[in-house]
Order: sequence, then structure tokens, then C-alpha cells
Amino acid sequence: MRWLDTYPKEVKIFLLASLVNATGSALMWPLTTMYVFDELGRTMANAGFVILIQSLGGIFGQLLGGALYHRVGVKKLIIGSLALNAVGLFALPWISAYWVIFICAMGWIGLFSSLSLPAIQAFIGFRFAERRGELFNVIYVANNIGVAIGTALSGFLADFSYHLSFVLNGVTSAGFAIFFWYYLSRVDPDQGEVHLTKRKTVQGGPGVWALLGNTRLYLFMSLGVLFLLFGNSIWNTGVSPYIISEGMEKRMYGLLWTLNGVLIFVGQPFTNWVKRTMARTSTAQMTASAVFYGLAYIVMITMYSYPGMVLAMVLATFGEMLISPATPAFISEHAGRSAPFYIGISGGIGAVGRVIGPYAMGVMYDKQGLIPVAWLATVTAGIAVLGFVLHAVLNRNREVKEYGLDA
Repeated sequence: MRWLDTYPKEVKIFLLASLVNATGSALMWPLTTMYVFDELGRTMANAGFVILIQSLGGIFGQLLGGALYHRVGVKKLIIGSLALNAVGLFALPWISAYWVIFICAMGWIGLFSSLSLPAIQAFIGFRFAERRGELFNVIYVANNIGVAIGTALSGFLADFSYHLSFVLNGVTSAGFAIFFWYYLSRVDPDQGEVHLTKRKTVQGGPGVWALLGNTRLYLFMSLGVLFLLFGNSIWNTGVSPYIISEGMEKRMYGLLWTLNGVLIFVGQPFTNWVKRTMARTSTAQMTASAVFYGLAYIVMITMYSYPGMVLAMVLATFGEMLISPATPAFISEHAGRSAPFYIGISGGIGAVGRVIGPYAMGVMYDKQGLIPVAWLATVTAGIAVLGFVLHAVLNRNREVKEYGLDA
């Protein structure tokens, strides 16, 4: 991979640590629904409720992470949240027999796994400002190589032990915390806008309500992501129980996510071509992403088979490859020093889709099966297209502002 030669050593180390952490995370998150449905013997509505609680924790984590970046400092925020996430993961095998405690633990994990996300994304945007758009994509690819590795193992681990998946995820989260402790200890505390330690509020900076009032910067983009994440819940609360109900091996579900991770790496030439020809701006990439997601669900409806799910995963993966780097890049480029706040806000709004989607689709699947769930996902993709188009229109010819506010 000669393209890595163009990056400094610290970026390469960061990529490796991200890959390892993503591998650990991938051992668990595709299996959560299967664990509740298969191991604990609960309904899909129960499984959707667990994911709902986990996602609610994730929303609060995103919001807090963005708001605390300058108040607490990136070092304490990232290391503390990763360490507390590891504690929750290590506890899961011991408390999963107690349903209420298990649900609370999943909320804890959702909170602290998301608390670090705005801080990590803002740190990248501040420290590597000249190449942040490119670097967001490279880190996204590295993370998904980890996903490919983790999901390749996840189905086999599910056949052997769900609990082992939880423990290994906790190990990688703790390891990522140790990495950041060492890495951030070597970074200059006063370098640019990194803000490793607590800083006083910038004099003359806008308050929270003023930042929230700048809706055209984040609101419609965030709503588009919300509907995409709602529709994407079909993989956990539609496809996974369908595979189990049809008597397929659980590893068939893991293979779909392995395909997702591998395609994110080998499919870069295709998405780069899309960016060069049809979606040159980050706003256009968001719209194209929603179109790919919609096509994926239409394929799932028309083919209604495992090969159809494979093709749908290919299309949905292209959509994911376009949207994931585009949203933090847009905010980093247009929000100035308020980028951590807007990354947290947009992530929190988008995560609402993960809250509503699994439960709504779980109830719908229990009553009607996969096809109605796929139709609902198609509709949400269409709504996302409208949200991204409106976001693009409102931000046409937008200039970068220091605080993310219009002059």
C-alpha cells in the first residue's frame, strides 16, 4: 500500500490503532440482535428495544462529546470514555442473565462508545487541517478493514460463544484508550486548535443557542442521516432474523458484513470515480449516498433471497462509502472552531434513526415479515434524498466562518 507513504508516521500508527479497535467492535455489534433473539430467547421487538436503549445512550454520548471538547479537553474525554466503555463490555457476560441490568449496561455502552466519536473526529480535523477530507476517508477505510476482519470472525464466535465477542471488544476498547493516552501525551498541548487540556471559553464566541440557530449548517444534513440510519436498521431487525428463520447458518449474516468491510477497501476506485464525475462536493456525495441506499432496498424487495441481500449489501455499501467521510468533512471545513459542537449535534440527531428504526422495524417484522420492512426502508431513503438536496441548496457557495456562524 504505497499510498500510505505520503502520510507521516503518526498517521500510520493512528490508522493501525483504529483498525484494531474497529476489529474488536465488529466482533459484537452485528451480533447484538442475534444474541437477544437467539441466545436470550427474546422477541425481535425485545431485541429492537435493547438497540433503542443503546442508541439513546449513543445520542447523549454524541451530544456530550461535542459540547465537552473544549471544556474538558480531548485527552480526558477520549481516554475516559473508551475506558468506561471497556468496563461495560467486560461486565456483559456476567449480567446478561438479568434482563433489566443487561438493558442498562447496553445504554452505558452506547453512551461511552459514542462520547469519544466527536472528539476523535474534531481532533483529526484540527490536527490535520490541510488533508482532513482525505484523511477522514482513509481512516474510514482502515476502520472498515477492521470491520471486515471482525465480522469474518463474528459468525464463528457466535457459534462458539457470544460472551467471548463481548470480552474481546472490551480488550480492544481498553487498548485504544491506552494508545490515546500514550499518543496524546506526546502531542504539543498548544498545537493549533487541538486543545488537549481544558480551555477557558473563547471570549466573544457564540453561545449554545446561537450555534443551534445556524440550522442550515447542520439540520437538514443531520435529518438526512437520521432517515438513512433508520432505513439501515433493516440489516439487524429484518435481514438477521430472516436468515435465522430460514434455517441458514448464522455465519451467513456475518458474511454479509464481511462483504461490506472488504468492499469498502476494494471499492474505493468506484466511489472515487463517482466523486470525480457525478458527486464532486460533499453535499452531492450525501445525495448520491441516499440514492444508493434506496436502490439497495428496492433490490431486496424484488429479489427477496440471499443473493438479493448480497447485491443489496453491495449497493448499500457504496452509499455508506459516500456518506461517512462527507459529513465530518463538511462540518470541519465550514464550522471553524465550533466543529466539535456541530459534529456532536449532527451525530446525535442522526443517531435518532438508530433509536427509532430497530424498534419500529422489529415490531413490523414480528407482524408482517421482511418485505414491509424493506418498503419502509425505501421510503426513508427517499426522504433522505430530499433532506440532502435541501441542505445542498441552502449551503451553496457557503464561505467558511470561524465559529460556524454566518457573518
